[in-house]
Amino acid sequence: MPKKQIPSETVVDLRRRLNQLPPRSKERRLLVGEIAHLYGVSSDTVYRALRDDMQLSSVRRADRDVPRVIPKAGLERYCEIIAAIKIRTSNRKGRHLSTVQAIRLLESDGINTNDGHVTAPIGLLKPTTVNRYLKKWGYDRNTLMRQPPAVRFQAEYSNQCWHFDLSPSDLKHVKAPAWVEPGRGHPLLMLYSVVDDRSGLAYQEYHGVYGEDVEAALRFMFAAMSKKAEPDFPFEGIPKMLYMDNGPIAKSLVFQKVMADLGIDVRTHLPNGKDGRRVTARSKGKVERPFRTVKEMHETLYHLHEPETEAEANAWLMKFLLHYNSRPHRSEPHSRIEDWVENQPSDGISGMCLWERFCTYAHNANARLQRIEKYLGTQPKSKSKSKEK
Repeated sequence: MPKKQIPSETVVDLRRRLNQLPPRSKERRLLVGEIAHLYGVSSDTVYRALRDDMQLSSVRRADRDVPRVIPKAGLERYCEIIAAIKIRTSNRKGRHLSTVQAIRLLESDGINTNDGHVTAPIGLLKPTTVNRYLKKWGYDRNTLMRQPPAVRFQAEYSNQCWHFDLSPSDLKHVKAPAWVEPGRGHPLLMLYSVVDDRSGLAYQEYHGVYGEDVEAALRFMFAAMSKKAEPDFPFEGIPKMLYMDNGPIAKSLVFQKVMADLGIDVRTHLPNGKDGRRVTARSKGKVERPFRTVKEMHETLYHLHEPETEAEANAWLMKFLLHYNSRPHRSEPHSRIEDWVENQPSDGISGMCLWERFCTYAHNANARLQRIEKYLGTQPKSKSKSKEK
């Protein structure tokens, strides 16, 4: 049996009539009784409906959110032009032309577009209306300047892509460095690291350097690609691609030439503004996260016992890397090192050459660079410069 309900209009009208009567008037009970008898409900149901404070729901216009002064297509065209003006006049501090000034510019001078010169009639566009539709249609500055979502990627097989980076060690220095340049003090202890994109397998070494040293980077890359002395660390081979930042090492012609001779495609972060609105010159996390793990789980133990030399520090670091790479993969149900072994390419791992051959690559690249510099240094000065002097 359907539940009997009193229409909301009747409840509102009854409340209005009751408000016109004194609080202790007998007519109040008579009015409630009449409504209860009319709709076949009890007086308690009527009083309950009055207590629920029923309100009439507002009815929206049928043409809600539809511009009425100007056709929708015309207003949308004006909004596109105003949004383009805001973006075109923006600077690095975020300052741009306001909606009021953009409308004034459209009304007074107009804007040249691909479809011709566009001018808005005076008084047709209102700033509040334009701002509301800019936000509703997604033409506001925050929406247009929002960066697209980051695209996550993962290599299909091992050694397809390596991430290379270096970070200062929290130890800063060792007591007995391998070498010291006269007049420059102790070299800074740096962590050189490569991480396989597919498995997350990490290999790191300590090197005492003055800044981002290319020679130390080449030595580290040779050690990373060569076969390791540890039987439980099978990580080796020449990667297809090396992903790194735009530091001095990536800009070194010697480093680029050696990597090219080995068949490694070196790629760097795209500078800001080269990939549309996307900022790609930022860390991807796959090589930075092992740095944090090493510094939090391994280097904190140096407060108890510090290594004396780089060789001792690297030996201790290798033991920790064996533990780190035996930890679970980011998504697969096995360890990082097992993932690297199981996902090797079908044609196998490209083996690394001998140290002598690798030194030949570096020597040839350096000799070629010296010849270029010598050639550029012996070029005759231009006539324009000689006249200026």
